[in-house]
Amino acid sequence: MNNQKMGNKKDERRGEQRKITDLYYSVEFSIKGLAYFYQFKLRDISQNGLCIMVKEGSPVLQNIKVGNLLDMKYYSVETPDKTDKIITKVKHITKHAQGRFQGHSLVGLEILKKE
Repeated sequence: MNNQKMGNKKDERRGEQRKITDLYYSVEFSIKGLAYFYQFKLRDISQNGLCIMVKEGSPVLQNIKVGNLLDMKYYSVETPDKTDKIITKVKHITKHAQGRFQGHSLVGLEILKKE
């Protein structure tokens, strides 16, 4: 499954498939060993680049690594109280050293399987 496109052509009335950020605006997940749930806005920084932005020093960055599989709850754009659980893989963790997001890391995500 393409990490940016979802939907069934039969269900979708648009000519092209929608991007994941057209369907969902944020994700929520927990990390084993940490007491909290974490919620982040989804970002679509390139044609194939779904990610979240995490502040340096966050327990999230200290407890995830590339290749981890996370059970994420995706919040719908159209119906805010609707969520989908989707298994998601951490593709990369890239420090953002300059610009307005200095002091943050981009965590690249890949959609694997919708439950």
